[in-house]
Amino acid sequence: MSQEMPGGGAPQQGSRLGLGAISSGAGAVLLLIVLLQNTEDVTVNFLFWDFTLPLWLFTIATALLGGLVWFGVGVLRRHRRRKARRAER
Repeated sequence: MSQEMPGGGAPQQGSRLGLGAISSGAGAVLLLIVLLQNTEDVTVNFLFWDFTLPLWLFTIATALLGGLVWFGVGVLRRHRRRKARRAER
């Protein structure tokens, strides 16, 4: 069984990096640079909690939270599009 590409051609044998992979790698490198340069402790005030932690750890937590929100928005968008397609049938 052979795989065909949407354009009707055969899949490419060589693996090339796409724009998304390149930009994700560049973002990871930039995040690593920021983490290495910001090692001091910071005090975080959230509602009625106060805690001190290294700035690099706070930056990682913020990046992970942002990634989760981004992923969640994508899941909701795909769900709405599927629902709309089903309603059209």
